[in-house]
Amino acid sequence: MSTGKKRSASADENIEIASVEEGFKILEETVNRLSEEDITLEDSFSEFEKGMKVLKAVNEKIDRVEKKVKLLSEGGEDEFQ
Repeated sequence: MSTGKKRSASADENIEIASVEEGFKILEETVNRLSEEDITLEDSFSEFEKGMKVLKAVNEKIDRVEKKVKLLSEGGEDEFQ
């Protein structure tokens, strides 16, 4: 079901997320919009593009956390300060 609002991400737009959880919420909303029966091809592409950018941002956040955890578990706490 469409809300009548068009939400699209331009090719130059950088997606910034505050947390992984926020990224997952945005991705869920994007999937819901892509599931709408009356979405146009252009809007579908815009939503897909936005979703891929959000997914990239989420992956980058997760990678940074994994690196920190690895350093901490190896005794490298001082490297964060």
